[in-house]
Amino acid sequence: MSSEPVSVFHTVHEVRAWREAQRTLGNTVAFVATMGALHAGHLELVNLAATKCDAVMVSIFVNPAQFAPHEDLATYPRTLPQDIAKLSALPHTIAVFAPSAQEMYPRGITTDRSLQRGTFIEVLGLSEMLEGGTRPHFFRGVATVVAKLFHIVEPHVAVFGQKDIQQCCVLRAMIADLHFPLKLVVAPTVRDPEDGLALSSRNVYLTAEQRQRAPAFYRGLRRACDLFAAGVVDRTQLIDAVKQEATKEGLDIEYISLSSPDDLSELQAVGSAGAVLSGAWRMGSTRLIDNVLIGFEF
Repeated sequence: MSSEPVSVFHTVHEVRAWREAQRTLGNTVAFVATMGALHAGHLELVNLAATKCDAVMVSIFVNPAQFAPHEDLATYPRTLPQDIAKLSALPHTIAVFAPSAQEMYPRGITTDRSLQRGTFIEVLGLSEMLEGGTRPHFFRGVATVVAKLFHIVEPHVAVFGQKDIQQCCVLRAMIADLHFPLKLVVAPTVRDPEDGLALSSRNVYLTAEQRQRAPAFYRGLRRACDLFAAGVVDRTQLIDAVKQEATKEGLDIEYISLSSPDDLSELQAVGSAGAVLSGAWRMGSTRLIDNVLIGFEF
């Protein structure tokens, strides 16, 4: 693909006209959903998407429905001009959908779930696990907005990152349950080459001192992977490996989980189907997540 100017759309009508043009040209379409503040991890998703299809649609939308009233919706970084510049530097055919909240939620949207009106999607049995324990609103918001975006863009392929592994499991189930005619591709987590910290838009919140300590969680995940490679499958030993590394740096651990790749239920040991070893921790007011896949590939 040759480099072309990035087309930027703000309405559903514009995206559907673009999609019809792609259909007329016989082009396949890949889709990457983001909340903006693009970093190298996002750009790798776009690069991977471009290998799967003729054209790539990237959405940039900070979705209110996946934030609770006390969370960082108001302060979440919004850098649309810089995001478009980064995408424009890539040698692919790319379009951007950057809608307003009113465009995506015609009946309005509030972060207070009790006051929300309209149509929402819940993937029961997966959304309540792991991240859903402390953020019960989150995957309802994710599933709803992604379903809307799938309906608007009509992609052949959708690319998401492994860093948000529970999101990938939830969306895999939603795609199957609602018969979306597309393929889900999960890309490996992109990490800082120096210390392995997973790239995240929220990393910008970290102070220099917090940024230095944050990679300890991933060191623990890697230590657990080494133990598994040596034959250790026991839950306690694998989780303790993560905990020990994290606590050395004083990380405020929210949870560490060893769960089934199928239904995210907690495992006592890694079986033949493998496991997801994941967790969340806080650095001051910043909440970070990470995971590794043990004994399987998504």
